[in-house]
Amino acid sequence: MDPLPVIALIGSFAVMLAIGVPVAFSIIGSTAVTLLLFLPFEPALATMAQRTATGMDSFVLLAIPLFILAGQFMNTPGIAGRLITFAKNLIGFLPGGLAFVNIVAAMLFGAISGSAGAAASAVGGAMTGQMTKAGYERAFCAATNLTASTTGLLIPPSNALIVYSLAAGGLSIGTLFVAGYLPGLILGLSLMLVAYIYAKRRNYPTEPRASLAAILQSGLAALPSLLLLFIIMGGIIAGWFTPTEAAGMAVLYSALLSVLLYRDVPLREIPEVLAKAVRTTSMVMILIAASVSMSWVMAYIHLPQTISDVLLALSDNPIIILLIINIVLLCVGTFMDMTPAILIFTPIFLPVVVPLGIDPIQFGIIMVLNLSIGLCTPPVGSLLFIGSSVAGVGMTQVIRPLVPLLVVMVISLLLVSFIPALSLWLPSLLGM
Repeated sequence: MDPLPVIALIGSFAVMLAIGVPVAFSIIGSTAVTLLLFLPFEPALATMAQRTATGMDSFVLLAIPLFILAGQFMNTPGIAGRLITFAKNLIGFLPGGLAFVNIVAAMLFGAISGSAGAAASAVGGAMTGQMTKAGYERAFCAATNLTASTTGLLIPPSNALIVYSLAAGGLSIGTLFVAGYLPGLILGLSLMLVAYIYAKRRNYPTEPRASLAAILQSGLAALPSLLLLFIIMGGIIAGWFTPTEAAGMAVLYSALLSVLLYRDVPLREIPEVLAKAVRTTSMVMILIAASVSMSWVMAYIHLPQTISDVLLALSDNPIIILLIINIVLLCVGTFMDMTPAILIFTPIFLPVVVPLGIDPIQFGIIMVLNLSIGLCTPPVGSLLFIGSSVAGVGMTQVIRPLVPLLVVMVISLLLVSFIPALSLWLPSLLGM
């Protein structure tokens, strides 16, 4: 393999990131620089445009803007408040109960909205005040909130898993969705364990135990929101509709729920909801388009095959290879957004792990969980910015309480990496 295109691709990408060029434009720029090494100017641009358009021409990708729109309809204080009230009535009486409520509400809201950022903003905004009044430190509130929000990237519907399906050559999105349930729950329980220990050491107060009537009442209030998860996954598992069609159903249901039943979204605000969905979709899609083009260039210069040969030359032990890949992805996640990281590194690492007997479905869950950790870490972690901003504290203050939560996230990652059943048992149980 000629090293010059590889040096040009990686070097120009690193330089652009270092000088502050946005990730999407860094990807586009480094791809163009590499193509210009062996093509004239006009054919290089034509090739980029053609490969980008071909990569974006996917029915599966239609699910992403639809799920984003559904998430915008569900991203209301009213829905977050109902989920928080239900969670508080269920588990608020436990030591660290309010932290548990934050984690459970973020898991539910993240799964319903399909957005970790929306969960961190909506749940964090509602919970920070309640937790600080009970004596919790704001920095701990922020750390708990932002790490818990990542569970929604594993518990379906998950746009990250849709992107992985595209990068992996069309794996079943339904199977990936089902595979994310147990790892998502394990991650949430791990965070709750840290919250419990933290609360016991700090002797934080507990909430009064709710009556059965209060639990039932709050559960009924939250039930219409929770039904969205059953409609989406039930329809996919039963074969009633594809994931893209399920996303369309999610838009219809969330619009009816927010506009007509809960009345959290007045009719006059629907254009604003649509505009927010368009802005979010445009940001995601330009990242996807740029990454698809870069992935093609990497394949053209045989970079994935070269990396595969190097890794397999180091070891043919699946445990060693997975450890190396996880370390690389943890580093990548600190400076690169999840979407381009999945699209760029899936074609590189998937051909390495499959010959070693690692299921592509399991590897998808490993990648998403791994890169979720990067969303919580400096210098580029988007959830770290959102969580600290919502809690009204500086990022440096959040780091100390964040460390033990990151440790259990890494432990959860290792469990998912080396216990395949955590990802594959539920899909096999359902015959997927």
